[in-house]
Amino acid sequence: MSGMIESFKRDLAEVSWRELKIHLQRDAIIIVADPIDLIAAAVAVADDDKDQVAAWIAAGQLGKPSEKQLESWEQEMEKRFQMLIVQPYILVQGVMDA
Repeated sequence: MSGMIESFKRDLAEVSWRELKIHLQRDAIIIVADPIDLIAAAVAVADDDKDQVAAWIAAGQLGKPSEKQLESWEQEMEKRFQMLIVQPYILVQGVMDA
């Protein structure tokens, strides 16, 4: 498990919506809500931890972007996200402006 965590820590990237939006074509973008650690979410998805993932989905903390979110991001193409690839998904979390 720690090897997977270290790998995700190395792979963590910050990208703009402009760079991410291409992944909409294959419906791969999954939004991870702020209270959840992005790496913890990636580990749960990669490990197929159905109970944890289902709990996050039920709580509205993990899921596909809404139309409202997509429209907002289209207006702000440089909006920043942290991103991890967990095939076949792209897990993303918004970066708060400092």
